[in-house]
Amino acid sequence: MKVNSNRDISFKGFYNNKALKKSLEFAADYGAMFAATTTLALSTFARPAAIMLAPHTDKENKKFACAKSLASSVAQFILTFIIATPMGNAIKNIDKNPNKFLKQKTISNLQKTSKNLVESKNYEFATQLFKLGSGLIVSIPKAILTAACMPFILQKIFHKPKPLKNKEQPESNNINFKSKGSEKLSKGIGKILDKKWLQNFSEKYKDSNFVMHIVALTDALTTGTFIHEVYRSENIEERRKKAVMYNAGISTALSIGTGYLADKLMDKPTEKFIQNFKKANKGQPNLEKQLLGIKVAKPILIVGSVYYMIIPFISTILADIADHDPRFDLPHKKHKNLNKKI
Repeated sequence: MKVNSNRDISFKGFYNNKALKKSLEFAADYGAMFAATTTLALSTFARPAAIMLAPHTDKENKKFACAKSLASSVAQFILTFIIATPMGNAIKNIDKNPNKFLKQKTISNLQKTSKNLVESKNYEFATQLFKLGSGLIVSIPKAILTAACMPFILQKIFHKPKPLKNKEQPESNNINFKSKGSEKLSKGIGKILDKKWLQNFSEKYKDSNFVMHIVALTDALTTGTFIHEVYRSENIEERRKKAVMYNAGISTALSIGTGYLADKLMDKPTEKFIQNFKKANKGQPNLEKQLLGIKVAKPILIVGSVYYMIIPFISTILADIADHDPRFDLPHKKHKNLNKKI
């Protein structure tokens, strides 16, 4: 039987799918928001399911782990939307009209031998630092908000009684984010892109796995802050803190390690996907942006799948073991009033 020589693009209909293309363009333009949306989808269903399926573990610890997952994803989505959306819009302004926001020397240094600026690896790297970096910016406030929202989620979803408050909780401040226009932000980003050190940095690391590095750094910073906030919280039951903290730490450590491994193993399949995508969409507008979207989406989807579908099952079991082992007890912390239950 004669094998069709074009079998590599037998899924041409899939590669031409409008939803796929729009998703890839969204990943290229709003990397941090793409990550937050993926996180929200996975942590709302997949992660809680994986946690609740963990065998021979404390049911209350499972509830706390689920509450953490839900609080974290909602906090990340809201904060990332506030920061990443204007950041992505500002970069798109520069994409469309680089001469308006960048010096000619900057354009030349970043474009190198590429046909145009947006296709340059140097420019892609430099602008993704801002797009994906917005996720890094919200990592600390996200972790603080996650720890603060956990008691509320436990009360509303898992019907646990209100915690005994040690002190009056301050009224939540209404933060007013007033947009001054994406063009002003574009000018600010343009001034940073004009810096020689950033251009040199982009030249040096343009071929690195920078998307994966930013994802890993964001997760590590978020988890470290979250553990600190849980430890010092007076609204989370003392005897539940250890399991929550170990679960978060184990989950992040395992997801980063396995994420890098899985990302490496997926290099060849991803490259094959890219080549088939190029063939199916040759000459189409926004092809370069869609190809960039593949590179951005790959580590986000890999880490997200590992962290929210596989790791929770393992980390919940390991955290429960650590919770019942006195060798892993937390340093003693005194409180004016001890919480009995939440």
